[in-house]
Amino acid sequence: MKCPECGHEEDKVVDSRPHQDGRAVRRRRECLKCGKRYTTFEYIETGSLTIIKTDDRREQFDRNKLLHGIKLACNKRPVTSFEIDNMVAEIEAELNATGKSEIASKAIGELVMARLKRVDEIAYVRFASVYRKFADTAEFLEEMKRILEK
Repeated sequence: MKCPECGHEEDKVVDSRPHQDGRAVRRRRECLKCGKRYTTFEYIETGSLTIIKTDDRREQFDRNKLLHGIKLACNKRPVTSFEIDNMVAEIEAELNATGKSEIASKAIGELVMARLKRVDEIAYVRFASVYRKFADTAEFLEEMKRILEK
């Protein structure tokens, strides 16, 4: 592991603990050269999952891309990093539990929207507006009406 401060490759683990309900390990490390402390996370590597895009292109599942999309939707909203990390972990676990090697991007989008809707409706609408490609304000208002009617 390279130190983010000085780039030295030797460190010592100061603390380890389970993270995300045991699906990951959080480690505090200390660089043996400069003494800088930093945090790393270890995740279990699962089998490769291929995403089928709407135009039938295929690409490898990227956890960071999922995380980035959810963070964008939750930007400046009262959603904690912990909640976002849990959403990503839940979605990833649900995808892996299907046992399929290929999953449509639409299915992932629906999983994200379902979780965002429970956590923050504004973040949900932000994500839905990009995901569903609202063509105009009328479509956006229709989605808002559906939310307000519940």
